[in-house]
Amino acid sequence: MDSSTFTSLSRGSFSSSVEDSSESEVNLTLSDRIKVFKTSNFDPDAYVTSKCRTMNEKEIRHLCSYLVELKKASAEEMRKSVYANYGAFIRTSREISDLEGQLLSMRNLLSTQAALVHGLSEGVHIDSLSTGPEDSAGEDVLYENKELSNIENWLVEFLDTLEVLLSERRVDEALAALDEGESMAKEAKERQTLSQTILLSLETTITEQRQKLADQLAETTCQPSTRGVELRSAVLALKKLGDGPRAHTLLLNSHKQKLQGNMQSLRPSNASYGAAYTASLSQIVFSTIAQAASDSLAVFGEEPAYTSELVTWAVKQTEAFALILKRHVLASSAAVGGLRVAAECVHICLAHSSLLEARGLSLSPVLLRLFRPLIEQAINDNLKRIEQSCAALAAADDWVLTCLPAGTRLASSTSLSSVNLSQPKLSSSAHRFNSMVQEFLEDVCLLESLQLDVSTLEGVLQVFNSYVNLLINALPSSMDNEEDTEVYANKIVRMAETEAQQIALLANASLLADELLPRAAMKLLPLQQTNRMDEPPRRGSDRQSRLPEQREWKRRLQRSVDRLRDSFCRHHALELIFLDDGDTSINAQMYTYMDDNTDEPEWFPSPIFQVLFAKLTRMASIATDMFVGRERFATVLLMRLTETVILWLSEDQSFWEDIEEGPKPLGPLGLQQLYLDMEFVILFSSQGRYLSRNLHQVIKNIIGRAIDSVAATGMDPYSVLPEDDWFAEVAQIAIKVLTGKANFGNVDRDVTSPTASISATSVFSHGSN
Repeated sequence: MDSSTFTSLSRGSFSSSVEDSSESEVNLTLSDRIKVFKTSNFDPDAYVTSKCRTMNEKEIRHLCSYLVELKKASAEEMRKSVYANYGAFIRTSREISDLEGQLLSMRNLLSTQAALVHGLSEGVHIDSLSTGPEDSAGEDVLYENKELSNIENWLVEFLDTLEVLLSERRVDEALAALDEGESMAKEAKERQTLSQTILLSLETTITEQRQKLADQLAETTCQPSTRGVELRSAVLALKKLGDGPRAHTLLLNSHKQKLQGNMQSLRPSNASYGAAYTASLSQIVFSTIAQAASDSLAVFGEEPAYTSELVTWAVKQTEAFALILKRHVLASSAAVGGLRVAAECVHICLAHSSLLEARGLSLSPVLLRLFRPLIEQAINDNLKRIEQSCAALAAADDWVLTCLPAGTRLASSTSLSSVNLSQPKLSSSAHRFNSMVQEFLEDVCLLESLQLDVSTLEGVLQVFNSYVNLLINALPSSMDNEEDTEVYANKIVRMAETEAQQIALLANASLLADELLPRAAMKLLPLQQTNRMDEPPRRGSDRQSRLPEQREWKRRLQRSVDRLRDSFCRHHALELIFLDDGDTSINAQMYTYMDDNTDEPEWFPSPIFQVLFAKLTRMASIATDMFVGRERFATVLLMRLTETVILWLSEDQSFWEDIEEGPKPLGPLGLQQLYLDMEFVILFSSQGRYLSRNLHQVIKNIIGRAIDSVAATGMDPYSVLPEDDWFAEVAQIAIKVLTGKANFGNVDRDVTSPTASISATSVFSHGSN
């Protein structure tokens, strides 16, 4: 977590009463924000008291949450700083070790020069006159010579013994002998029982033998046959000799040689590269790193210098392993869109590397950094393959809905009952799209550590938009749009010629967007991933409240479906309104010229609204079969189609110019016919349960505008309009006639009513037109 991320987190979790600082302080860097905690005189109790003096329980909880987040960010910052300075730390340690060696050499050189000077001074020394008898002086010299002879004998024996121990590689005994020699030299130096020449000779010999033993131990660690206990013993002995940095480096080099040898022996043929090869190679690499970590801890403990070198070495081995895997497995898999193979390999590597976290080695970030670009390439290639495959199938799709084929994959949380469908039906291209997306999402689920959920869902959304574009292109009127023609110039899609086929396009898109894709994508959401296997199941309400990403993603899917539905409604509205010769089936003249007829009109809805009613009735029957369990979508479809037609009439300027300005104004009979048409639309849409508030308001506005245009001529429109019951009765009779349910055999009609002009013969004649 970097400083910017932490800043964004703290803004949401820290209440205003806790953050009393100004807006400029909120944007401070992490180091500035935690500076107050770095001072030597920082008092935690005083800090908390100052913050909590006027705070309630909720604000205190916010403060605790803020401090916890600050602690995490601080720890993450320290970890990054340590990782960033590993190399410099190791170089500094080595330079210090080299400097110590140089200082030791200088000390030995000075000791040698001092011994030479002392020897010269003894050679030219003139004994002073003795104050005692000569016999006494002779006895002292004899005693000193005898003691010197004993030490010299020990020294000769010591050197011989040490030579034998080194030649026989008896390391522990040699170390003990060297320690004994150092103790003897130290004691002789303190008591001054040895001359400077002999003492210097002893120290020089011990130093030379130590170096010789160190070289032997270094040679032992470099041997491929040195493993396990023998390796640790040699490294420990080298550490006891005072050369710890060299010993640790040799330990790591030994494990590196072992690793390289095992990796070379695992080279398979090109055909066998894959998950099995990845598993074997990953096992070798991370088990070797684990063994190196164990050996380092056993010999050197948790000293920072050695721990840093171990982490640096482990990162380098992991990078080398990742490069091998990229070259032999991931690159080839990603190039051909083999996401499953790549995902399995990455999953295996991350699983093995996670086992090292208990030892303090977090190598997953190294793998993620190297693997992420190739996995993203594989994801993009798979999405392109889905898009191309569905485009090819759309060219031959007959747009007939069938049940899901046997063996088709659904999301793990999806069942036939959960989608409210006994048998969900799609056309052939939609079936293929669904199965490919399901397989794709299952593969990506193996890569949750890469945190590709957002980009993956975005890619699925783009592919779905592309498929919806194909469905839009399958509508007969889509190629009439110049913009659509340019977009789909290189895509061939089989036309959906019948209404059933065109509604099947909507069934494809709605089922995918409403049920199949959202349920398959649930496993990719970050909040869904927090519900691990070892956690208790969460309540349904909690699950819904914690998935805002999915809700937003599903809304974007719905917007894509809305584009298809709008294209569908526009196509059928234009087909209904415009004739083949370019004229419109609804115009002002069909109302304004009614008052020129001398005969009483036979009241019945205008032909265009009869056709609209018949079309909506047919579509409602088709949609009932196709949208089982999703009746709401069918209702919205009929509602939108009706609104499209009525809105066109409401916004047609030429129609209203002729109605309001002439050349012939709207008369009472035309007003009555327009009123009847609108009431007819209200009645059948209300009975079909797709009368929306917007549609009802638009119809009322049309009626009101027509009444105002008649009133503008000086006529009282309400004096020529019958009661509302008359319009409702005529509209109801028209519906029965158009649906074949009319029976006028026993109808007693009042000849003085407005419906007296409607005879059974005339009604049926309208129904046959």
